[in-house]
Amino acid sequence: MTNDIFDISDNTPLVLMKQLTRQKRARFMAKLEYMNPCFSHYCRVSAAIVRDAEERGAIHPGMTLVDWTFGTSGIALAMAAVSRGYKVLLAAPESICREKQEVLRALGAELVFTPSEALPGDLQSCVDVAENLVRTLPNAWFANMYENPVSRQVHQEGTGPEIYRQSEGQVTHVFVPMASGAMISGIGRYFRSVNPQVQIIGVEPEGSIYGDLHGGKSHGSPAAFRLEDIGAVRPTSFWDPEVIDRIVQVSDADAFNCGRELLRSEAVFAGGASGAAMAAALREGEAYGQDALVVVMMTDFGGYDLSRMYSDDWMRQRGFYRKAKGALDQITADDILQRKARKDLIFAQPEQTLAEVFETMKQNDVSQMPIVSFGAPIGSISENRILSILIENDTAMNAKVVAFMEKPFPVCQPDATISELSEKLQANASGVLISLSDGRLQLINKSDLIDALTHK
Repeated sequence: MTNDIFDISDNTPLVLMKQLTRQKRARFMAKLEYMNPCFSHYCRVSAAIVRDAEERGAIHPGMTLVDWTFGTSGIALAMAAVSRGYKVLLAAPESICREKQEVLRALGAELVFTPSEALPGDLQSCVDVAENLVRTLPNAWFANMYENPVSRQVHQEGTGPEIYRQSEGQVTHVFVPMASGAMISGIGRYFRSVNPQVQIIGVEPEGSIYGDLHGGKSHGSPAAFRLEDIGAVRPTSFWDPEVIDRIVQVSDADAFNCGRELLRSEAVFAGGASGAAMAAALREGEAYGQDALVVVMMTDFGGYDLSRMYSDDWMRQRGFYRKAKGALDQITADDILQRKARKDLIFAQPEQTLAEVFETMKQNDVSQMPIVSFGAPIGSISENRILSILIENDTAMNAKVVAFMEKPFPVCQPDATISELSEKLQANASGVLISLSDGRLQLINKSDLIDALTHK
């Protein structure tokens, strides 16, 4: 039992991802920061900011807390404030999701909408409007969640140690969606103190400015992006490149679709910022080895994005929609190879004779083989082909197979779906070669596909 609902905002779950990461050697874990009373990582921050202000005597019940928001931070602030007797006034771009607007109104927060295209420095921007409201309203206090030093402190003293403890100290990479930069700088500072080898990777939309700044440019070049609760058009006081190893940018389309796939594949109901972080982690994680443990911060809730990223119509209208993978597309060449009892490829070399090749076929109970030279498939040979050769010339058994080989089997990657493999096998191919990451080849034939389908 707890006396304060915000006491349960810490210790969010760290969950192993299984479906999206089947083709990866590294382990990927999602830190479900949205699983708290406010459904976002701002839950820790908002409660801490309000408590800190109360302890310093900066606020008291009856005052109005003012801030600017893209929705999620405002919801967290309103939940922390109204339950303790404060009014909340928020300036927000008119483009924020309908669900966020409705939740804010349900909480009793007052909203002042600003033009979405207005950037900080423009008197009509949500940042400038919020600052002006604080100056003109009596009994008002600027929460300033995007710049409040408590924000970084919360993640340095709370979120970072949680990741380390929950991963049993095995974490090697942390992917963090970047907005104000408070979360990544707090987590980064913590890991620099306990294990500087942990890679801290920031994730932002294409069009955000942190990548340019981290690359040494004096100022970023912002451009429009659709994602909310991630990205920035100007740096905050939390910008700390010394504790950030890399910045990775993700397109709106990749972020939204990865978020949707998280729900379908892993039952993780996250928003666009979380989708961006996972998309970046999966892309970068292609190069990680089996000793890597990747933690991906899931900072926003999918329920706040129902009318956008989870709406097929909205996604189609903006050119973001990608058809969900069907059940067959979930089965890959790698999955099929895992079922095969025989792991080593049986193949012929071009200098072998037909007699030698046929003897290999008999010993291994196969009816066709690829012909491989220096690790590369150059052709194939089958029992039917050998039979037709001998009918025409019964002395050909001592001739080299290279003179009689048929076209090589098509080559696919381990992530090829069963639909792709079937299409190639239907095109008169006896088998499909799978090129593994270590350079080896393995063969998949029609019977392997049938076995996978009957045991899926």
